[in-house]
Amino acid sequence: MKRIATVLFLVVFASFTPAADPWIELPGGDGIGKGKHIVFVSGDEEYRSEEALPQLAKILNKHHGFQCTVLFAIDKDGETINPQVTDNIPGLEALKTADLMVIFTRFRNLPNAQMKHVVDYVAAGKPVVGLRTATHAFNLKNSDFQHYHWQFADGGFGRSVLGETWVAHHGHHGKEGTRGRIAHGQEKHPILKGIKDGEIFGTTDVYTVKLPLPGDSKPLVMGEVTETLKDDSKAVAGKKNDPMMPVAWTKTHGDKHARVFTTTMGASEDLLSEGTRRMIVNGCLWALGMESQIPDKTNVDIVGVFQPLPFKFGGHKKGVKPADLLK
Repeated sequence: MKRIATVLFLVVFASFTPAADPWIELPGGDGIGKGKHIVFVSGDEEYRSEEALPQLAKILNKHHGFQCTVLFAIDKDGETINPQVTDNIPGLEALKTADLMVIFTRFRNLPNAQMKHVVDYVAAGKPVVGLRTATHAFNLKNSDFQHYHWQFADGGFGRSVLGETWVAHHGHHGKEGTRGRIAHGQEKHPILKGIKDGEIFGTTDVYTVKLPLPGDSKPLVMGEVTETLKDDSKAVAGKKNDPMMPVAWTKTHGDKHARVFTTTMGASEDLLSEGTRRMIVNGCLWALGMESQIPDKTNVDIVGVFQPLPFKFGGHKKGVKPADLLK
């Protein structure tokens, strides 16, 4: 009887043992990022931000020593990643101690309690890096923070903070890729250090942007539309590449002129390109005011297992928990 009671106790105790927090925490270490905290906010249905951001976090953590927190759209079960859930990204309070926010969300309708952390972070005049669909990060309904809606009068969070909101696909979505061409006069910009013209590539198509970009925005990389999704593809002939659309730029936001780096690239498959990874990692360093510490060729080697899925709606791997992505 005593043994049975012990077993029953263990079963009951286990049933009340809280699950691990539904996000990733990578403690800081030695390197240029020692003592600095980056929070990555994922949540999009198509481009696999739930794969891209953990890999970027692991690169910045292992190779450069940053403390990294990665947040996800979490299913109603409270444990598994589900990008289809647009109203739940637990852990955003981590932004209170963040030195940098890297955001890659799409049309999120977060509750006020979660949304407030993002708004407070930006209002505090801290740097932001926005990837791909972050230009249309929020699709808020009856929110206290409606001014962050992607269709707000000034373009919401996307246009006012990052430099652009959602406009259209410029390249043929799913058929034509993007090759990064360094903008004239930007060859020596710190974000492009160690990157040759044409080394940036992604299977995601070029987005349309309204020119000129607002405020002090400065295009760094132009998007050459390619005939196919292969990195050795030829450029499309005609007006799609004349003129090219910016696919990466810098700007500032707010009274404190906080730094912003935005790229309309960054899907998980895009990170198979070393040049694309280096641009984004350098962009994080620049946003943090660490441009003098960007090496001649920043280490952006893949960490652990990285086998990104092709981008498509509903294409995420089911049943994955944040801890599974630490491998």
